[in-house]
Amino acid sequence: MREIKTEAEFDQVITGEKPVIVKFFTDWCPDCHRIDPFMPEVEKAYADKLDMVEINRDTLPELSQRLDVFGIPSFIAFYKGQEVVRFVSKLGKSREEIERFLDRAVQVSEGLAQS
Repeated sequence: MREIKTEAEFDQVITGEKPVIVKFFTDWCPDCHRIDPFMPEVEKAYADKLDMVEINRDTLPELSQRLDVFGIPSFIAFYKGQEVVRFVSKLGKSREEIERFLDRAVQVSEGLAQS
């Protein structure tokens, strides 16, 4: 998963025609590291439907604050620059929960594309 390093890069990457999932993490977060082993497989499974990037909340604290991201890991889906759905909580996340969120992000984005 490609890491976004600047707010300008974030603003640019979320504007595409394909939905973009942004994963917020920190280096010190045990729940973030718990999902690391399976995230490459998840990203590959959804590669034709959406793009995935990650942001270290400690590297871009202003962006995290702007988006009201407090619990980590957190996931926010964007479509054409607009937030469409989020999976944000302070609790750890399972692969199944993340995949349900990604399915929902795809569904919402497809609905917006038809309107």
